[in-house]
Parts: sequence; C-alpha cells; structure tokens
Amino acid sequence: MAEFVYKATNLSGQTVEGSMEGHDEKAVVRSLHQLGYIPVRVNPAAEKGAGSGFSFLPQRVGMKHLLALSQELSTLVAAGLPIDRSLQILASLTKNPKLKGVVQDILKRIREGSSLAEALGNHPRIFSKLYLNMIKAGESGGFLEVILSRLVKYLQSAKEVRDFLVSVMIYPLILTAVSGASIVILVTFVIPRFAKIFSDMGQTIPLPTQIMLTLSQVVRDYWWVGAGVVALAYFSLKAYNQAEERRLRWDRSKLRWPAVGSIIKKVEVARFARTLSTLLQSGVPILSALSLVKEISQNLAVSRAIGNIHDRLREGKAIARTLEETGVFPPLAIHMISVGEETGRMEEMLAKVAETYETDVQTSVKRFVSMLEPLIILVMGAVVGFIVISMLLAIFSINEIPF
Repeated sequence: MAEFVYKATNLSGQTVEGSMEGHDEKAVVRSLHQLGYIPVRVNPAAEKGAGSGFSFLPQRVGMKHLLALSQELSTLVAAGLPIDRSLQILASLTKNPKLKGVVQDILKRIREGSSLAEALGNHPRIFSKLYLNMIKAGESGGFLEVILSRLVKYLQSAKEVRDFLVSVMIYPLILTAVSGASIVILVTFVIPRFAKIFSDMGQTIPLPTQIMLTLSQVVRDYWWVGAGVVALAYFSLKAYNQAEERRLRWDRSKLRWPAVGSIIKKVEVARFARTLSTLLQSGVPILSALSLVKEISQNLAVSRAIGNIHDRLREGKAIARTLEETGVFPPLAIHMISVGEETGRMEEMLAKVAETYETDVQTSVKRFVSMLEPLIILVMGAVVGFIVISMLLAIFSINEIPF
C-alpha cells in the first residue's frame, strides 16, 4: 500500500484535498468515487510539492501544463459539471501563475457570453488552432466531453514521443559537452604551461607537440574568430531560410540526409496521421482538417505536400493516390491509408499509421543513438589521445637535453 495525495471536488463543486492509501492510482480513484468525490488529480505522496524548490524562476506554460489542464478539464466535464464551474475549480487548483491567469481570463470571457473556443482563442500561444478547432467542433456538435478526451489522448501521444526523443539524446549531449569541455581545458590551460617549459629549455620538440602548441596558441588568441564563424553560419542559415523557396530546398534536403533524414520523415508522417485522425474523429471536415495539419508541420516540404493533397481532394481525387503523387510519404503509410479509404475506416487506419511510425521512430532513434555514442567516444578519445601523446613525446625528448 502506498500513500497518494489527491485533489477532488464534491457534488456541490467544492474543492477537497487530502491523502489516501491505495495499491495504485486507480484504486484511489475508485475509493474517491465511492466517497462521492470527483477526482481531479491523484499523485504519489512523494511527488507532493515537487518542483516548488525553483518557484523563484519565471514559469511558462509548456506541453505538460497544457496536458494537465486538459486532463483535469476533461475529468470535470465528464463528471457533469458546467464549464464555468469546472474552470473555476481549475483556477483554484492551478499552481502555475501564468496558466492560472489564463484560466481566470477564459472563465471571465465565458461568463461574459463567449464560447469556450472563442475564449481559448484569445491565448494563441498556449492553445493551437488544432486545439481550438477541436473544441469548436465539440461545442457545435454537443460532444465536448468526447472531444476533450480525444485531445488528452492526442497531447499524451505527442508528449510521449517528444519526451522519448529528449531522453535518448540526453546522454550523447552530456557526453559531447563533457568531452568538449575536457579538450578546451587541456588546450587553453594545461598545454600553455608545457609550452613555457619547452620554450625555456630551448630544445627542439617533436612535430606532434609543435602542432598541438600552435593549435593551443591559435585557440587562445583567436577563439573569438571561431565563435564569430559559428554565429555567422547560424544567422546566415536563418536569413537563407527566410525566403520560402530557399527554405523549401533546405527542408527537402533534410529529408535526404543519411540516417537523420528518414527519422525526420517518419516523425512528420506520424504527426500527420495522428493529427488528421484526431481531427476526423472529432467531426472536423477533411479539407479543414488538412489545412490545420498543414500548419503544424515542421517541414515545409511536407507542408507543401499536404497542401497539394488538400487541393487534389477538392478536385475529387482519392487521398491515397494524392499521397503517392507527393513523393514524400512512404509506401507503407500510403497502402494503409488506401485500405482505410476503401473500407470506410479512414480515422482508424490513420491512428494505426501513427502508432506504427511512432514506434518506428523510437526504434530508429535508439539505433541511431547506439551508433552515435561510440562514434562520439571514438572521436573525443582520438583527440584527447593525440593531445596526451604529443605531450608525452615532448616529455620524453627532455632526456635528450645536454646538461
């Protein structure tokens, strides 16, 4: 039995907080239902107050905050509470100051007569067009509870993919940063001390040591040139991508990069299928759904391809045939969508496409990282090894100095 802390509401809508023992979160939720409470948040007791140690830092509204808000709103609406009462409860429960202000503003606008979609639309940096259109479809169709549940599932899937990509890249990034810092310390602090010793002795030093001493001097005297080159390359690429056609060429080239290109394409296909499936299940017309999917694509080449699909569908062409004509979507995805189109189960098949490619992305990223880690170790080891050997050769040459 573990202890859990919970926040819930009673039948009159009052907020209730406390702790309860249970085998897992589901058991606690069942117990709360038996007591006549509507559970809003249930967490292990160890997580109580987690993250409060950095409350002095400015807080922003990220995906995890949006997901938590959507989950809690979905729970309250599913329990039969009016939307204004649900938002009032959420405003009292939300710890993030910025999000709390947003919820209070949404509640104020709804009480003034705005719909939920209209109120959310005043905060475009938090609620995307996808989010707004799904809420709008739910309000107009009278199934807001179902839409909120689908939104939660969509956000959970997107967060899981993003968290996976971040987690698998942490170790290579840390390894690169530590190795790079070690090399910088050796080149800028350790080697110059040896350089002074060798210059005082007036002894001819081995070629590898001369190369290393020269590189050390260049790094210490002209590091700002390297930083300037990196900054220039970054801003030049950014300026290059300002023009849509040039960005289109750049994004197309990314899809052809060795190893990385196929992963980028799979991520885009998974995002396309997941988003389109969610929108279609929510009652959004397919042409409007494709317009929204086009806007959330991170690659302009894929976005253009989705735009072409939209135009061809307006002309009455089949979606699978149009996907094939773009040359961007892989054959497996096209065949699966074609089957869904023929059987009338497009939404279901798109969801399966998303699941397939999300799993494929995880497998491909794991394989890529498994190759990247030893490569980083090999390169950094070779650099550090060259530095060490060059210093040892110079130290050994001291024995040749005549006394």
